[in-house]
Amino acid sequence: MSFFKSGPDPDFPHLSEKSHYQFPHPDKWDDNIISVGGNLSPGLLLSAYEQGIFPWYNEGDPVIWQSPDPRCVLFPDKLHISSSMRKILNSGAFQITYDEDFEGVIRGCSEVKRSKQDGTWITNDIIEAYTELHRLGWAHSAEAWSHGELVGGCYGVLLGRAFCGESMFAKKPNASKAAFLSLAQVMFEHKVAFIDCQVPTNHLMSLGGEEMSRKEFLKLLKKYRVFRY
Repeated sequence: MSFFKSGPDPDFPHLSEKSHYQFPHPDKWDDNIISVGGNLSPGLLLSAYEQGIFPWYNEGDPVIWQSPDPRCVLFPDKLHISSSMRKILNSGAFQITYDEDFEGVIRGCSEVKRSKQDGTWITNDIIEAYTELHRLGWAHSAEAWSHGELVGGCYGVLLGRAFCGESMFAKKPNASKAAFLSLAQVMFEHKVAFIDCQVPTNHLMSLGGEEMSRKEFLKLLKKYRVFRY
């Protein structure tokens, strides 16, 4: 992979969803950054997720492939919904839909201002790539609506019984929580074994997320992911 291109490398082959790309073996991983370069074609993105890797980079950088250690994971029996949040979910304050407006959700995630971040890592290239994954049936979203307006949501990639959460946004308080918790419940009802929350945060830990080593995460992922080839 090239180390010198900004964003996706136009010279790197476009890989279809049926293609497989082998990233460096985990025994060679010394840091969170696994590889640099390549593009965001379906085959490369799906290959990355199957190996516990995802793209995470700033605008102007080449594509940077990362696998955090430790990892944050949410299991069905650990999902925590506070009593106040249950009241909000039961009140009908938000209308929750699934895969109704994937592009609206990912664009909403790209526009939200986050503390300690200058700009967004969800570039137009990321939006186009994940919208294509959604069209192919791999990426999914949950939307929170209020009076017909999209006010929150989340999205991620589903690999068999492993759901890899990517990002969420809210234009109204608790909208992103409502979308994420509703999606988590649906996923777990459909036998998803765990949700990969990637990097541990206080917010995710309050919802029941827990840390595990990257080594243990890769074992877990290998057990529950789906094989395309």
